[in-house]
Amino acid sequence: MADKPRIVVVGSANTDLQFMSDVVPRGGETVFGTGFDMGFGGKGANQAVAAALCGASVEMVAAVGGDLLGAETIRNFNALGVQTSGVRVIPGAPTGAALILVAADGENRIIVAKGANDRLTPADVDAAAPQLAAADMVLLQFEVPLATVYHAIRVAKAHNVRCMVNPAPALPADLAELALADYLVVNETEAEVMSGVQVRREADLIACVDALLDRGMRRVILTLGARGALLASRSGRTHLPGFAVSAVDTTGAGDAFIGSLAVFLTEGISEQEAVTRANLYAALSATRTGTQKSFARRPEFEAERVRRAGESRPAPQ
Repeated sequence: MADKPRIVVVGSANTDLQFMSDVVPRGGETVFGTGFDMGFGGKGANQAVAAALCGASVEMVAAVGGDLLGAETIRNFNALGVQTSGVRVIPGAPTGAALILVAADGENRIIVAKGANDRLTPADVDAAAPQLAAADMVLLQFEVPLATVYHAIRVAKAHNVRCMVNPAPALPADLAELALADYLVVNETEAEVMSGVQVRREADLIACVDALLDRGMRRVILTLGARGALLASRSGRTHLPGFAVSAVDTTGAGDAFIGSLAVFLTEGISEQEAVTRANLYAALSATRTGTQKSFARRPEFEAERVRRAGESRPAPQ
């Protein structure tokens, strides 16, 4: 494409406090960690940064506190090429924060204090309506009020702009509102919560996806970690395998997948190929510690994609 894809992210911005530990402490137990890192996060912010690093023109619609962390969040956006005219500063409110515990195998456990994120309103979306109307895709998550998410979907669809919703963290939601979106991207836990189908074995995940499609979702993308992703619509399902990497930290890998996927789709790449590329982009993020700073820039990603050409192939189901 001659022009950069235009992506608007309506969502959260946090400061991440990340602790690495060989063991997960039990109740009342104190353990020594193996490392500490502080950086920028929030599912919305992460997806925005991933999209910007992949080459899109990205606008962030968010709320931060009138504190040092809020000012640093805006500075970080600007440094990484994310436009911030839609970021509202709320005096007296804390900027959102996340406590992330990373175990020795790279798996993570996260506690989020939403802070200013919980005060992002439909009025903020209306204020950014010109940006949404000019976008090629709008990305949404569940770390801001659901009323704001629903309103952003309606505004985008009123302007015939594609929407991708990531219902994370998993919360009970109005599927009729979400059905207006073009893509619903869920991991295994989110698929279970959103569909209401209890998952006891692998086949139950397919039942979750089918239930979401039956409830009106247009396309469901089920992310499966190292196993890749399942792309599903009423016309069928395709499993796109993952890529083998030596994972050290999976924090933010789902956001890397979504932010990069939005770029690939808006560049006109086919859905199956876009998901395959997003699988690789997410896998590469897991080879580094941290969230946004683990995301590859486009030239680095393209070099790795060429090196791994032919490694992953779609398997129709």
